[in-house]
Amino acid sequence: MKNIFQIVILAAFLIIVPFTLLAQPPHPPGGGHGSTENDPVPGAPVGEGMLLLIGLAGLYGGKKTIDNRKAVKEMKS
Repeated sequence: MKNIFQIVILAAFLIIVPFTLLAQPPHPPGGGHGSTENDPVPGAPVGEGMLLLIGLAGLYGGKKTIDNRKAVKEMKS
């Protein structure tokens, strides 16, 4: 029962927290607050972070593959 309660609390935390943490500030209201044009607010650079994440995932997967092959080889010997 205690284990189920911990899982429910963890799930609720993981569902609620992303909605409270904003990566970017909201867009400014219209009406010409300091700008004559309706320029969008620049976004966060996602490209570099995504390439880094994909690269690290590939390295991790390669390491796990090599480790598994070594373990299978030792079991056969």
